[in-house]
Amino acid sequence: MNYLFHMLLSGDDDLILVGNFMGDFVKGPLHERFEPRISQGILLHRKIDSFAERHPLCRQSRQRLDARYGRYRGVMVDIFYDYLLINDWERWCDEPFTDFLARSHSVIERHRHTLPDGMQRLVPVIFDELLPSYGSVPGIGSALSRLSRRISRENPLHGGEGELVRHSEGLQSDFRDFAPELFRYAESINSA
Repeated sequence: MNYLFHMLLSGDDDLILVGNFMGDFVKGPLHERFEPRISQGILLHRKIDSFAERHPLCRQSRQRLDARYGRYRGVMVDIFYDYLLINDWERWCDEPFTDFLARSHSVIERHRHTLPDGMQRLVPVIFDELLPSYGSVPGIGSALSRLSRRISRENPLHGGEGELVRHSEGLQSDFRDFAPELFRYAESINSA
C-alpha cells in the first residue's frame, strides 16, 4: 500500500500514524529505536504490506497490468489503490479528504524530527504535491514519472498511468472487494 492508505489504516493514534507513514524508510529490527507506539505503527505498516502482497485480489490487480511492467506492477497497484481510495473517499472515511490530509500533515510535521533523514526532506513533496494529485490520472502519471526518475536503473514506470485507465473497472472491483478486508485486518492489529 502507499502513503494515503497506510495513514488511513492507522486509526486515531497520532504516533501509530507516524510509524505507519514512515514504515518503508525503516529497515531491520526495531528494538528500542523508536517510542513504542511509533514502533507499533512501523510494525503495522509491515503487516499491511505483507497482507496486501499475499492477498489474491491484490495479486489479481497486479496481473491485470501489462507484463512488461514486471516487478513494478506491485508499486503501480499501490499507487492506483490510493487513486481509487481518493475517488471513492466517502465510502471509506467520514472525514473529508482535505481535512484528513491537513490533519495527517500536521501530525507528521509535529513529529518530523522522528522521521529518517531521507524522509524528512520528502514530507513537503508527499503532502503538497503527491497526495493532493493522486485523485487524478495526470497526477498518477506525474507520480509514476517522478518515481521513475528516482530509480537508478531503467524502468517502465513513465506512462504507466495508461494501465490505470485501461483496467479501471477491474482495478476498482478488486479494490472495493479488498479494502473492507484490509480495514478489518488493520483494525484487528490496532486493537490487539
